Amino acid sequence: MRRGIAVAAALAAIGLAATGLAQTVEVTAAGETTPVGTANDDAADDPAIWRNARRPAASLIVATDKKAGLYVYGLDGQVRHFEPAGRLNNVDLIDLGRRGIWVVASDRNDEANAVLRLYRLDGQTGKLAPAGSAPGGAGEAYGVCLMRSGRDIHAFSVLKHGAIHQVRLDIGGAEPTGTIVQSYALETQTEGCVVDERTATLYVGEEDRGIWAFDLRQSGQTAGKLVAAVDGVHLVADVEGLAIAPRGRNGGRLVASSQGDNAYALYRLPDMAPAGRFRIAAGDFGATEETDGIALALGNFGAKYPQGLFVAQDGDNAPAAQNFKLVSWRAVLDALKKADKQSAR
Repeated sequence: MRRGIAVAAALAAIGLAATGLAQTVEVTAAGETTPVGTANDDAADDPAIWRNARRPAASLIVATDKKAGLYVYGLDGQVRHFEPAGRLNNVDLIDLGRRGIWVVASDRNDEANAVLRLYRLDGQTGKLAPAGSAPGGAGEAYGVCLMRSGRDIHAFSVLKHGAIHQVRLDIGGAEPTGTIVQSYALETQTEGCVVDERTATLYVGEEDRGIWAFDLRQSGQTAGKLVAAVDGVHLVADVEGLAIAPRGRNGGRLVASSQGDNAYALYRLPDMAPAGRFRIAAGDFGATEETDGIALALGNFGAKYPQGLFVAQDGDNAPAAQNFKLVSWRAVLDALKKADKQSAR
């Protein structure tokens, strides 16, 4: 959700001066997408990344214009395809190899009944093919994230009012079907989510309170644990998009959009200790502000993104419509490492 207030006002609202924030390093974008088609409105929202293992530079980004539908972009930022579908808010994708690349978007066209909209992505052409839908629960669709489970996909349908429904998607038949198999709940507005498949942990952002973790291995256990609170120091409300950079059996980092101060907060996995912050500053491309959705994929994506690609929605791309900025993950890691060395002196 775009907050629509200045950073100074956001900090004042929680009674903190800018100096109360944790150290925040700056990086610049190495690319950006063509703006979404909805102008003069809060429209771009959430990206997902598909890495082309054979030709990394030919990888694709699927992203939402939450007033109009889904875009597919190349790493050059150019539009490969647009799928008109109205109010699709968040998106995620999963590559099942020979079974195809599946894209799932949260459909909020009917605010009383959430829908999960399914597509097949053609990695060669960038085209999206509609593949059916599944129920996402009663209420307004907001966030979505995916998890592999045997031959099925589990989608987590995050509703605006705080309900979270785990939906088993059976894609083996002629028409995909979906069944809600578990439900969770948070108290206030909720959106961003991501699953760490290694530990079967679902992370969900409650916008004004922080990041919650749910242990998916505990059948029937629906209570979550607040693992990173909004504190105005490392994480500033709203908490928006979430992404994971996995390392080893259960290590790596979780990244959150700290929308209230136009930054991104990192946490060490699995203990969720604060692990640095960064901001995307103006360079060859503009800065990012009021970021909603983010996506992160590790690996080689070509010369500009040799160790991974980070994509962030830009809530203020004036004078053009909103778009998405592309950042080298190596640039983020290098900036954090340099800051650590300087602070250790």
